[in-house]
Amino acid sequence: MINHIRQLATTIITAAVGSGSREVALGGVTSMAGVLAVAVGWLGGWDKPLELLVLLMVADYASGVAGAFKTHTVSSDIMFWGGVRKAVVLFVVGLSALVDDWLQPGAPVFRAAAIFFYAGREALSVVENFGVLGVPLPDKLRDYLLQLNQDKARNNPAKPEHPDNASGGDDKSA
Repeated sequence: MINHIRQLATTIITAAVGSGSREVALGGVTSMAGVLAVAVGWLGGWDKPLELLVLLMVADYASGVAGAFKTHTVSSDIMFWGGVRKAVVLFVVGLSALVDDWLQPGAPVFRAAAIFFYAGREALSVVENFGVLGVPLPDKLRDYLLQLNQDKARNNPAKPEHPDNASGGDDKSA
């Protein structure tokens, strides 16, 4: 792993001090390909479940941005934290791949469970974003999504309607 990092650093430095713009561009592309290969290797390899998860992540991010533009609620802060959330999901998949290699090499049980769990969450978010964009959804699904959003708002401690934020007359400053 350390040798890979040293090799990448050497490639980046060589690309940065290259004599022409074509050489710099080629070195940058090569180093990015190396970083991507290391990341995919850490995630347990590029297979169909990981491909599905990454595709759903991109679709969720794109449809979320499109929905924010439609509702005029674009926020760079929300977009940043959405990207951080996606990185954390990939980090959890990587950790689960490491646990699989440690406990039972050749049987990616935890990795598959993590990928399918997060793929389901991403798919639900994509459908929710499609509803915001005006894509017709079945009535039952629309009702379920509305109920899910109400539960999410009710269980969010940052929201005023959360039970922990109810003013019960007790003074916490004493």
